[in-house]
Amino acid sequence: MTRKYFSLLLTLTFFSFTLFGQAGYQIEVKLDNYDQDLLMLGYHYGDKQYIKDSVKVSADGKFIFKGTENLDPGVYLVVMPPDNQYFQLLIDTKEQRFSVKTDAKFPNANMQIEGSSDNKLFYDYMSFLGKKRPEADQLKKQMETASAGDKAKIQKQLEDLNNGVKAYQKNIVENQSSTLTATLVKSGMETPMPEFTGSEKEIQLQRYKHYKAHYFDNLNLADERLVRSPILFQRIDYYLNKLTVQAPDSIIASIDLILEKVKPANETFKYYLVHFLNTYAASKIVGMDGVYVHIAENYYAKGLAPWTEAEQLKKITDNAKTLKPILIGKIAPDLNMFEIDIEGTIAAADADNEYQRWKSKRNISLHGVDAPYTVLFVWDPDCGHCKKSMPKMLEFYENFKDRGVEIFAVCTKTYDEMPSCAETMKEKGMLNWINAIDPFIKSKYKQIYDIRSTPQIFILNDKKEIISKKIGAEQISEVMERILEIDAKADKKQGDSK
Repeated sequence: MTRKYFSLLLTLTFFSFTLFGQAGYQIEVKLDNYDQDLLMLGYHYGDKQYIKDSVKVSADGKFIFKGTENLDPGVYLVVMPPDNQYFQLLIDTKEQRFSVKTDAKFPNANMQIEGSSDNKLFYDYMSFLGKKRPEADQLKKQMETASAGDKAKIQKQLEDLNNGVKAYQKNIVENQSSTLTATLVKSGMETPMPEFTGSEKEIQLQRYKHYKAHYFDNLNLADERLVRSPILFQRIDYYLNKLTVQAPDSIIASIDLILEKVKPANETFKYYLVHFLNTYAASKIVGMDGVYVHIAENYYAKGLAPWTEAEQLKKITDNAKTLKPILIGKIAPDLNMFEIDIEGTIAAADADNEYQRWKSKRNISLHGVDAPYTVLFVWDPDCGHCKKSMPKMLEFYENFKDRGVEIFAVCTKTYDEMPSCAETMKEKGMLNWINAIDPFIKSKYKQIYDIRSTPQIFILNDKKEIISKKIGAEQISEVMERILEIDAKADKKQGDSK
């Protein structure tokens, strides 16, 4: 739980903290073997640490942190420049005035606390572990060279040692339950794993399900103190990214569970709601925008983020409304466009005449493409990345056109710039797939498909459901191969079941 070094982040957090009374805090620190005149008080917050206060040494050699308002409860850090070594202090609502004396070189081993029973309990526990750990290490070393008979004895000693630690922890948790020390100790205690039966694979699955179901048993996510600890973020991050299947629906279920558990702790709820929204808004993984949409619709749009300014709230909810129709699994919005005329006059002198001419041309639609798979490819002749992508797209089409894949390519130019579409098509050899254009932006395809840059690629199945999107031309062959493989297995399984 204790790390040796602390990476200083001098920027204060932008979150508004809940204040607990107006009594203020005063923490006196006396350090032996410390020749610097500055000491800093920091705190954990989520996955980062921030500076709360800094003081110069007084005439009597003490560092006194003080303020007129109480510190928000949590795990704080006394940081010692210039190497930024630190030791931790527990701050709770009722104990905000106490003194600390220790050795700067070995702070944990020499800690003396006056005025804070919680910190004394914490460092007594740390001292206990510090004594037991070398004993365990020595027994494990002996185990490496012990005879078969001696190994059984050593194993018994290890078990007794472990049981002694557990008994010590249990005593703290049961008899000092209101302390932050007890909360931290309990959070590291695992729920016993029952015996399961079945094949090795079945047992592994049952163990995983049990572990996940009971993962938060000893961690009170509604305890607001834990948002300022090194524990909460690590545990939630592990649950979400290691124990949860990395698919949008599974992630959504885990996020809902976490937010429900932290909801009683207003600040923790705020931190994680903001964190989750920002994480999945920035995600580059295909399909994770579905998580963003879920959070925006079910929390922000329902008034559960009252700290959000009206303008920002509208931006979040509007963005979710834009993304929702083009999520993985949704029917792709239809596009009615025109086929690009390569040979004829591409542009006219005025818009009215040009529009009348285009009305008589061949109308084509995305949903009208008769193919097991349709690739919507939006490109721009002036886009350098589009030009680099063309060879890959042409290679892809040659390899997959006889396997049920058609490309519906949309050039983004309007009527007065259409010659560049035809020129690029001829130059790059883009003549065999479907080439479409919306010269007067009647379809509003850029807004509908959230086209903010080019190229953009969407893969649709025979029902015109979006099965992949926002992938690069360099990835499309691999992605399509995987899609065909999955669908072939599904078809075979369905055939075998008949």
